[in-house]
Amino acid sequence: MIEVRDDAGGALVLAGHPERIVSLVPSLTEAVCRLGGAERLVGVTRYCTEPSAVVRRVTKVGGTKNPDLEQIRSLAPDLVIVNVEENRREDFEALQAAGLSVFVSFPRCVRDVGPLMERFGALLGAPEAGQALSAELWRALADCKAGGRLPRARVFCPIWRNPWMSFNRDTYLDDILRVVGGDNVCAAEVQRYCSVDLEAVAVACPDVILLPDEPYAFKQKDLVWLAPLAQTPAMRHGRVRFIDGKALSWYGPRTAAALRYLREQIAATS
Repeated sequence: MIEVRDDAGGALVLAGHPERIVSLVPSLTEAVCRLGGAERLVGVTRYCTEPSAVVRRVTKVGGTKNPDLEQIRSLAPDLVIVNVEENRREDFEALQAAGLSVFVSFPRCVRDVGPLMERFGALLGAPEAGQALSAELWRALADCKAGGRLPRARVFCPIWRNPWMSFNRDTYLDDILRVVGGDNVCAAEVQRYCSVDLEAVAVACPDVILLPDEPYAFKQKDLVWLAPLAQTPAMRHGRVRFIDGKALSWYGPRTAAALRYLREQIAATS
């Protein structure tokens, strides 16, 4: 018998380590593989793209917001992995009502990721691997702290265009930027994922603009739409960075490297 608590506070009780896993969370699909569970994956979403050599052979069960619940049930998984933000509550409830064991993830900050990897490792029967991922994260956090007190930078990081959207302080994305020295100019917004007005962003005078390649794939051609920010320090000094969106939002095995990567993107303000 295995009992592990998920991020929703629920106690997940399984007869043994899961052998048939459906993951509806791209970053945790990657985590399952890093923890040695690649061969146990029987279903993933079409957004689960890493590791590509593994996921291309696994049955696709739809998207994160519109999974095929009947198909998931037909795969007879002994574990389904979901996330509070990426998946819909009604799908989670339907899966539970069907008698499936569901692990709910919801890391709110970078420091939540280490314990999550440890619990995942225990759940998959790979406690040492989970502890190793956790230790790697704590070392990266320590490196950020020991790297010296660089000047903090005001950061604008949109995640969508038309309408422009960003995120507030109550998100994992905000926390990872804060940890590496960035002060999110949209932190005080009321909604966690919020529509923003570029004229208001201009007033906040961002020092750096980060343009991720997901969920919206920002490209060079999108710079024309940032005209309202032309007089901000970020635009005047050429501090607009096109970045790997996974570094912002794919918590898990890549979080340690993401901390170092994002710190470089923000620190290079000269």
